[in-house]
Amino acid sequence: MLSQSQYSVGRSIALNFMGTASTWYKLFIIACLIINPVLFMISPFTAGWVLVGEFIFTLAMALECYPLQPGGLLAFEACVIGMCTMDGVKNEIIANIDVILLLMFMLGGIHFVRDFLLFIFTKILVKVRNGILISFLFCFVAGTLAAFVDALTVLAVIIAICMGLYSVYHAHICGDAATSRLSDDTFVQPQYKEDLEKFRAFLRALLMNAAVGTTIGGMATLVGQPQNLVVGQVAGWNFGEFLIRMSPVSIPVMVFGYGTCLIVEKFKLFGFGAEMPQSVYEVLAARDKMSSASMAMRDKLKLIVQALCCVWLVTALAFHFAAVGLIGLSIIVLATIFCGVTTEEEVGKAFTESMPFCALLCVFFCIVTIIAQQGLFSPFVHWVFSIPPSTQIPIFYLANGIISAVSDNVFVATIYIEQVHEAMLNGVITPEQFNDLAIAINAGTNLPSVATPNGQSAFLFLLTSAIAPLVRLPYLRMMWMALPYTIVLTIVGLLTCMYLIPEFTPVFEASGWVPGSVAEHAAEIAAAAGK
Repeated sequence: MLSQSQYSVGRSIALNFMGTASTWYKLFIIACLIINPVLFMISPFTAGWVLVGEFIFTLAMALECYPLQPGGLLAFEACVIGMCTMDGVKNEIIANIDVILLLMFMLGGIHFVRDFLLFIFTKILVKVRNGILISFLFCFVAGTLAAFVDALTVLAVIIAICMGLYSVYHAHICGDAATSRLSDDTFVQPQYKEDLEKFRAFLRALLMNAAVGTTIGGMATLVGQPQNLVVGQVAGWNFGEFLIRMSPVSIPVMVFGYGTCLIVEKFKLFGFGAEMPQSVYEVLAARDKMSSASMAMRDKLKLIVQALCCVWLVTALAFHFAAVGLIGLSIIVLATIFCGVTTEEEVGKAFTESMPFCALLCVFFCIVTIIAQQGLFSPFVHWVFSIPPSTQIPIFYLANGIISAVSDNVFVATIYIEQVHEAMLNGVITPEQFNDLAIAINAGTNLPSVATPNGQSAFLFLLTSAIAPLVRLPYLRMMWMALPYTIVLTIVGLLTCMYLIPEFTPVFEASGWVPGSVAEHAAEIAAAAGK
């Protein structure tokens, strides 16, 4: 029998290791830590694949425990037992420094223009009365902003709006019990219960349309999604070239994606189509009118400054004035100095959202190093390159899409784009074919991944936010509401990869709209051959 003190020590250790995660998940990670070194001694190739599977599983279990901790522990052990070298990990991180700078500084910069974004979405919500038009505008505006601003930030703004509106209405209908928790409907007056449920359905549709909108617009540009920059950086594409090369996929996706939004709202399919109740509108409109009337001159000047910062952001990205992360840093400097933000504490808040993912990204690069040094993807890549080039594009699209739906699209994009780039340097494929495959990889990691909250970081962010339980948006309902978008976007992406990419890429190359990229790839190949 264990003594009381021994039991207390054991219980403390169990709680400290991975915190409140399920016991079975903790035991799974411990078993992996024991099995991996044994497998590595028997077969490094098998051990490498097992580690990749384990790491993808930690990504899928993000709701149990943030993947940085269990995934990072597995990666740390892999480095210790010799699956990869630490110099290799460092070089991989250095090679992808632009992606890290994007997450650090672009997310931080957008944090300081949130008031302007909040102002835009709030006005849409209270000025437009047609429910279908509101949902379409949220989807379209979120997509447009996501093309120039990180999708997580756009969705964070929309979540803040919905959270604020829900709080106002909930306090109103609770009467004198305004101090009740937002999740507590005990004090909701009977005449408002039906309207509250309708309002929840309305907010669910807005949030899901906006989340999908960030995917539709985000795939089109270099900074729309983190994996875009990974692909663009390896391919050597600047902002303009990325936009042009992705257009054969992104334009049809926008047309059919936004069209899907209108259809599901019009015919009230998959949980969409709810209208804002009149009682809710009256409360929110009165609150907005009061807020606008009480806005001081300083607040108005802040909005103007933030709007100008957004103009500078779009201009700087379009003309490629500097690396994306440095443009984000300039937004931090301009927005803070002209909006009166002067303390380290206020600036520090802008980095709380980005730093955990930056750390996780470094763990990604560790796993990518293991894949490269153990040659895990070589058999698959060799097989794909043995089939006709026209078939390679849809295969890469589907392979990236399927894995992205159950893991993380940044991780998947990093693996595949580096494998394809290595094949080009070794002369297995031409620079032109590399460009086509890079487009397919980017499309694959963006479109089919909307199938689950695991596939899109914006979806996972929404699922774990405070608004999700309030509007009754659990995991399975999220998948159900995303289903029509998943079907449409996946099919459109596949068809464009099969038929439009091979047709339009030669046109772009011949026209000179994307100058220098093929020549730069040729120079890379020559340099690799010289080594």
